[in-house]
Amino acid sequence: MSDPVIQTITPATHDLGAFQVRRAIPSRQRTMVGPFIFVDQFGPAHLAPGTAMDVRPHPHINLATVTWLFEGAIDHRDSLGSFATIRPGQVNLMTAGSGIVHSERSPLTERADGPHLYGMQTWLALPDGREEITPAFEQHADLPRLEDGCATARIIMGTLWGKTAPTTQHAATIYAEILLAPGGALPIDADADERAVMLVGGEANIDGLPLELYALAVLAPGAVLKLSSTQGGRVMLLGGEAFTTPRHVWWNFVSSSRDRINQAKADWETRRFPEVPGDSEEFIPLPRVAPTVSYP
Repeated sequence: MSDPVIQTITPATHDLGAFQVRRAIPSRQRTMVGPFIFVDQFGPAHLAPGTAMDVRPHPHINLATVTWLFEGAIDHRDSLGSFATIRPGQVNLMTAGSGIVHSERSPLTERADGPHLYGMQTWLALPDGREEITPAFEQHADLPRLEDGCATARIIMGTLWGKTAPTTQHAATIYAEILLAPGGALPIDADADERAVMLVGGEANIDGLPLELYALAVLAPGAVLKLSSTQGGRVMLLGGEAFTTPRHVWWNFVSSSRDRINQAKADWETRRFPEVPGDSEEFIPLPRVAPTVSYP
């Protein structure tokens, strides 16, 4: 039997004091899985009373962000005038396209007792010919669920197990949260060009191969696989269409063109991006050295 996992990527862990963020891609080992070009997992954490997560306004181009929470809440504001409180079971998709600015902060109602933070932040590269589309924002709570005995899956994006999420796909995408009770199992569809799973809590295996907590396990293409757990676990499944044109990442910018990224850097430094209504007094300056880059 061939190995169900062709690559395991141990994320780089960033300790932010109150909580940890684990970044699997982009990395030196791999830049993308399907359209996913950035995969962060954060928490679980309970911040001290009176403290909060406050990500000041910052820009994006040529990508779409997907925010998914297991616990807690985040207030999203963007330069389109969108405002939404993200909660578990709701997906936020923000399409940056030609350029957008947003902030992410703990709601005021969460701060007194100390916010809980546990979830995923992922970016999707936009496909050729669509990188400069009009920015947009959407939130969905009416996501399809699959319940099969000791396994429950919520489909965040794409079509899985015969059900399709309402979330916009700019390129063919699959994304799901899977909860396995002790003894639970679920087949993993083989249709996507590229697929990966990340164990974010508990214990699970893929075709009998144990998954490492928080590591991104890239699955063998075309193989029909089974995800199982003896003790119970939470797993994220992600992937989709393989990109044939390389994408570059520098800080919060993604593009097939390095010149376009350089233009975005100049635009942010000279304040040519739009402001975020209701959150325009602060911003994250352009870094001298980007904390997120693609290789090479």
